[in-house]
Amino acid sequence: MSMYPRELEPIPEETARVARAACPKGTLAMRLRDSLGELYQDEQFAALYPVEGQPAYAPWRLAVVTILQYAEGLTDRQAADAVRERIDWKYALGLELTDPGFDFSLLSEFRLRLVEEGVETLLLDRLLEVCKQRGWLKAGGKQRTDSTHVLARVRSLSNLECVGETLRATLDDLARLAPDWLVRQISPDWFERYSHRVENYRLPKADNQRTALAQQIGADGVHLLQALEQPDAPADLSDIASVQILRQVWQQYYELAGGKAKWRAGPQESSDEGIIRSPYDPEARTGKKRETTWFGYKVHLTETCATSDD
Repeated sequence: MSMYPRELEPIPEETARVARAACPKGTLAMRLRDSLGELYQDEQFAALYPVEGQPAYAPWRLAVVTILQYAEGLTDRQAADAVRERIDWKYALGLELTDPGFDFSLLSEFRLRLVEEGVETLLLDRLLEVCKQRGWLKAGGKQRTDSTHVLARVRSLSNLECVGETLRATLDDLARLAPDWLVRQISPDWFERYSHRVENYRLPKADNQRTALAQQIGADGVHLLQALEQPDAPADLSDIASVQILRQVWQQYYELAGGKAKWRAGPQESSDEGIIRSPYDPEARTGKKRETTWFGYKVHLTETCATSDD
């Protein structure tokens, strides 16, 4: 996939007219375009793409979408939907109202290019540069901190997302290690429930339907754990990391008794371990200090100005 840098395209007249009529006070996306329209240019991303191949989607647009996606806490699918459906996003991206947008997978591919080329901070560095040029940021003085909240590598999932993704991750591992055995343990409806990521916007909205789905996922998880304990189960499957996480998550999110799993009103934290919010980073925990809450880790830093004669 190649990229040929182009000048920043102006906002189509019809898009600007409709956006201003629908949002006379503007939105975050519209203010971003009006105030920082020249922030990202294709030339900044030229090194990430080869000179030959199918033309890439404008990387400056993917950069803006990535910023808006983070600001609104959207998944890749939701961000791609916003490009297709929201007028203010089309305004920010300089798109016609009829523009169909792009496939959500382009966002993860764009982030991967940034990481592989070691320019993960390109988006932030450019923003800081512009803010300094306009006098919005000034150099600060010396600073000391006693602790730093560190975000996890993945977002914190809702309770229902967490149990669904935990079981799906376990099934993926078992399908790779013992596919023939796994097929004998599950029914066709499992493929419908766990073949795609368990994301909140896909899940039922009604409380009774969400509870019913949670109960079904719980029963599926118990069934799988019981199958892994049978003599005919392949050796060592019970010891893989995803199965261990599945057991721990089920103990926290379900009341287990008599071979059945009852959905809890909220996860229960044991005395020696925190609540798992995502199976993809089980060591990350939800933390709180006074009015600040975070999902991830807390690193304690101590700075001293004392000199040593040693």
